[in-house]
Order: sequence, then C-alpha cells, then structure tokens
Amino acid sequence: MEYQTSHPYILTATCPSRMGTTAAVATFLASHRLYIMEMHQFDDVLTKRFFVRVTFCAVAGERVDLDALRADFVALAQAEQMQWTIHDGTLRSRVMILVSKLDHCLEDLLYRQRIGELRMDVSAIVSNHPDMRPIAERYGIPYHLLPVSAATKAAQEAQLLELIERTNTELVVLARYMQIFSDNLCKRLGGKVINIHHSFLPGFKGAKPYHQAHERGVKLIGATAHFVTGDLDEGPIIEQFVERVDHGYTPDMLAAVGRDTERRALATALGLLLENRVFLDGGKTVIFK
Repeated sequence: MEYQTSHPYILTATCPSRMGTTAAVATFLASHRLYIMEMHQFDDVLTKRFFVRVTFCAVAGERVDLDALRADFVALAQAEQMQWTIHDGTLRSRVMILVSKLDHCLEDLLYRQRIGELRMDVSAIVSNHPDMRPIAERYGIPYHLLPVSAATKAAQEAQLLELIERTNTELVVLARYMQIFSDNLCKRLGGKVINIHHSFLPGFKGAKPYHQAHERGVKLIGATAHFVTGDLDEGPIIEQFVERVDHGYTPDMLAAVGRDTERRALATALGLLLENRVFLDGGKTVIFK
C-alpha cells in the first residue's frame, strides 16, 4: 500500500503519565487509515508528564479531513487529559522578527528562510531603531519602527500586540532586540517568544561583555536560545552552542565567535519550533530531534 509521505501531518501531545497512551494514539491513527512515519515519546519520571510527537500521512489517493480528524481526537484527548495539537506539516508558520541595531541574527534567519532551511513566512520585521529598514526592503518584508522609552513602553507594547494579532503572527523571535518585555507582555505571549543571549562562564552583564570576557581570560564562548519569560534571560532553554577559545583571542575575535554561536543557536531553536519538536515541561523543555 502506498502512502502520501510528501504531505505529512504532525500530532503533538502531553498528558499525565499513564499506561497505554502510546498504544491509544497509534490505534487512533490506524483506525483512521493513517500511516505513522515517525514517532517519538518521552516519559518524565520527575514531573510525571508524558510527551509524544507523531508524523503521519494518508494512504495514497485518500484525503485527510483535518477538522474532522481533530474532532474525532477530542474523546481520546479528554480521556488522557491531553494538551494537544494536530498540524498540517506542509503549512508555513508566520514569524515576526524583532531586532535593534545588530544585524547578524536577522540576516542569518532571512538567508535560511530564503534557501528553504527555515520553513516560515516572515510577517514583519519590527525594530525600535530605523537601522534595519534597508534589510527589510531588500527582502520585501514590511518594516515597523516602534521607538520605545521608559515613558512610552506600555503604549509601544500595546502597538506590538496589535501588530502581532493583525498579521496573524504565530511566533515572535527576538534577534538581538535590546529591550526587556514587561511581565504583562511575557504573559500575553507565553510560549510564543524566543530570544538569544550570550552565555559565558562566568556570565558578563552590561556593556561590552566580550571585553569583560577577554579581561577575565575566558576559555568558552557560548550562546543560549530560550523562551522569553518575566525572569530576564531565565526562560526554558531550547538550544545552546559553545566554542573553545584561548589567550590568543582579542576582544574583536571573541565577539566574532560570539556572533557565530548566537546565529547558530537561534536558527537551530527556531527550526525546532517550526517543526513542532519543542515541548514545555515546567521550567525546562523536551525536544524531539
């Protein structure tokens, strides 16, 4: 029997750990004449949560009625107390990119999108500075300048929320956006915003972190991509990259290594999210690669 493997669908679910959940999901798909292409599951023995991701497709020549399939799945989901989604794997997510004055992450994400590595449509590029407008124009992407100060922060965040809703944005990426979201905005966008920041051992905060790193003789340069929460730079981690350095690296050389790790970590994290491979598990993540 042939299957439409070129048109995948993705089921993701999490629920309390219990016997038979994997079998129940597999039986449900088989009963609807759907072929399982890939299946990952994980049981967190500490949080007592079960996680599963299934890629499936239909028999060749047959059609998947996604609305009907979702409706049929409700009974199983309720019985298992699931949080779940079923996605059409051929659809592209709508992603908004926020950036300030550093362009390396923005340029990298747009390049990866252009060559098809990141399956997404960029709904808009938003900045608190005008500097990135030429990049947006080069790619034909709407550019929104939303300046912000302490006095205008609440109004600016309201504008941002309205723009996210108006453009049907599903995911927001902070590609070196040098502003801190308010607790209210973090709650409104919970689980839908990711950020990138440098991560050294020890951590250096404030101005010129790479100069600080050079003065302390660091041996590792790194970057962390994570979900944004009300706790600054402490949201659940999605991806991390590190590179070893030594005494021969100048501050500029360290900064170059840092830019590269930031690009790689952010692009990898975004790719995992676009493929529905990331699950929140309390303060951490479960990721099926």
